[in-house]
Amino acid sequence: MAETRKTFQIRQPQDVRYSGHGSGGFTASLEWDAGLAARLNGNLARAQTYVDQTCIDRMEPEAPFRSGVLREAATLGTVTGSGLIVQSTPYARRQYYEHKKQSKWFERMKNRHKDSIQKEAGKIACGK
Repeated sequence: MAETRKTFQIRQPQDVRYSGHGSGGFTASLEWDAGLAARLNGNLARAQTYVDQTCIDRMEPEAPFRSGVLREAATLGTVTGSGLIVQSTPYARRQYYEHKKQSKWFERMKNRHKDSIQKEAGKIACGK
């Protein structure tokens, strides 16, 4: 089953305006920006693509290396933006859990880099 990019579906009220009068004589009104949901959905998709690609790039040096196939498998098997990193080699699972020195390379990468990845993804998601 081929993975595809995640589709974010933030919805917003259409043509909704709210006006109110408060004590002390002030008036407040709220009107939705018509393009808000589209911008947020696009920002979230870009943030997901950033997270996927950055995780692949940063876990590559952590993965065992003999011929390079295992390290390249994440790039070849993943649709960036899908939220799922796939290393499609017959031996990837066994290497991931059983390699003596370099097992669980994604977990090791995540422990080292998760804060910086989250920070940058947050900036992208906010449109910065």
